[in-house]
Amino acid sequence: MSPASSSTNKRKRDDDGEKEISLQLGSSSSGIAPMLVSFPALEAPESTPFKCYARKKSKTKEKEKDGDHSKFERMLVVGETPAVEFFTNEDETTRATHSGSQYLLAVHNRRTGSVTLLPEAKTPHILSRTVKNLKAIPPAPAPSAAAYREARTALGETFGTKKAKAAIRAQERNRVDVDAMKSAMPFVMDGIDKGAEGLLTKEEAKEIADAHRLIPPFDENADEPSDIYSLHDIIPETEWKAINVTPFDEAKEQKERRDLLPHKHSTWINDHIFKAYHSESKHRKRTVKLLYYIATLFAFRRIHFGKDGIQKDAISDKLRDVPSIVVDGLISRFTESTRGSTTCHSTSTTETKLLAYLFALCLRVDGFTSNPNALGKDLSLSLTRVNQIFKSLGCKHKTLSERDRTKLGLSEKHADTKMQVLTAPVAFPKIRSGKKNSRR
Repeated sequence: MSPASSSTNKRKRDDDGEKEISLQLGSSSSGIAPMLVSFPALEAPESTPFKCYARKKSKTKEKEKDGDHSKFERMLVVGETPAVEFFTNEDETTRATHSGSQYLLAVHNRRTGSVTLLPEAKTPHILSRTVKNLKAIPPAPAPSAAAYREARTALGETFGTKKAKAAIRAQERNRVDVDAMKSAMPFVMDGIDKGAEGLLTKEEAKEIADAHRLIPPFDENADEPSDIYSLHDIIPETEWKAINVTPFDEAKEQKERRDLLPHKHSTWINDHIFKAYHSESKHRKRTVKLLYYIATLFAFRRIHFGKDGIQKDAISDKLRDVPSIVVDGLISRFTESTRGSTTCHSTSTTETKLLAYLFALCLRVDGFTSNPNALGKDLSLSLTRVNQIFKSLGCKHKTLSERDRTKLGLSEKHADTKMQVLTAPVAFPKIRSGKKNSRR
């Protein structure tokens, strides 16, 4: 708004002899308007001359800041007295600019008696000062950590409470003198090297860890899932040959075949027996032998060993229809007994080992893709427990693609079911070296 079009309020001379004052709104111009400054500490005398400077623009055309303060932020206010220099503190001024504090300035012309309001709000320049005589003195270096600690300790010893002084003395007693330890370091390192001579290498530790896994013997470098766990490493060849499946072939109905199994109440086993005899399969005899041995493991697991264990003859009586060589093999692999004793005991370790062998055989029957839900229901085990054992075998818990389901002959109802899949090369979970601290 131009001065000609601005509103003017005039006040007539009063009886006291006051001059009339005109109030008008100034126009925006390209020149430098009055600046507003703030002296946080030392204030300059009124006679101190100040000048405004503009920063040089960058040679590369950078984008200017948005808003009304871009031009203001490029200005610097500088003034000096014979002893002190004053200049704009850019960081503090920028912080004040963006804080939202602004002021309207008015200029009073004593000669004409007019007061002009500047059209734009101003933010003060926050000034810093420098003593000229001290400019040549380099700044003191920052104190080191040791110097700071010594000064803090001296301050605490002088003005601290009894509790603070006791804490300082305790800290001093517990501090390790690094310089004094330098001469002892060679002896310490020699002791460490000597003590580490009997420690296992990474490869040796891995071999021992693999040997103590509660799973069947495995080939870590196998290229096919069927080669990871060899069949006769799970079922010895002599026991495999002792299994006779001719009665299954001679049976006419599914009920007769179910009655031939050592364990008759597994839905998973009965479904696979039905599938083996009602579909064209080149490996029917092999599949039925596997299912018979799996049923034997089901039955062996259901035997109640009790706190005091069970005699070997009692186990043979409970599995009287199973070849004796198979029963003896199960007793030797999945029970514990003292030397010279005929009493067998079942422990958590032997049960985990039995389940791992059982699931390895189930994977072979299922084409190395098993449904943990079905097996958990037949074994009365939680899904978490079943998945843990499959994981120890190197399986991955995932949903199958449509292509994989078609290849395995699974229906659409298994689209959202997570299956346990064994792939080659096998990757086992890492064995934890220690227990996590339990929260109290």
